[in-house]
Amino acid sequence: MRWLLRVLLALVAVVAIVACVGWLLPVGHEAARSEEFSKPPEAVYALISDVKAYPDWWKDTTSIDMLVDEPNRTTFRQHRSTGPIVMTITERAPPAQMVTKIDDPDQPFGGAWTWEIAPTPSGSRLTITERGEVYNPIFRFMSRFVFGYTGTMDSCLSALKQRLG
Repeated sequence: MRWLLRVLLALVAVVAIVACVGWLLPVGHEAARSEEFSKPPEAVYALISDVKAYPDWWKDTTSIDMLVDEPNRTTFRQHRSTGPIVMTITERAPPAQMVTKIDDPDQPFGGAWTWEIAPTPSGSRLTITERGEVYNPIFRFMSRFVFGYTGTMDSCLSALKQRLG
């Protein structure tokens, strides 16, 4: 019985330490990842801006529900293995830039991705910059020290690399 109490107290202490460290971390973060492709910027932009086709090339996206699909506004629900997220394309500057933001107040995180495509001598370079926020201090700790800020970007760029060759 005594060992059970010790284990329980140790578990509470670990959770308390994780929460305290999480509170000390900033809510906001910025991270970026890049990849080069042998395709021109127009081809890369066409692929990333066609959100309905994400499930065709990005295995982490199982389906897309189009919520608003108008010339000046696109909002969609992206179903991922970790759950659905509502996203809005807030800026378009083909073929050089697109900005998507999380448009879902029910998530424990928020932020935006800026997709920037620059021409290179052999094709193009895509840089994804995440400007994110993690509201829950325990999740903030996990995001910083366990999951990392770049996992989703790395997954996306890897899938794009496979699709574009």
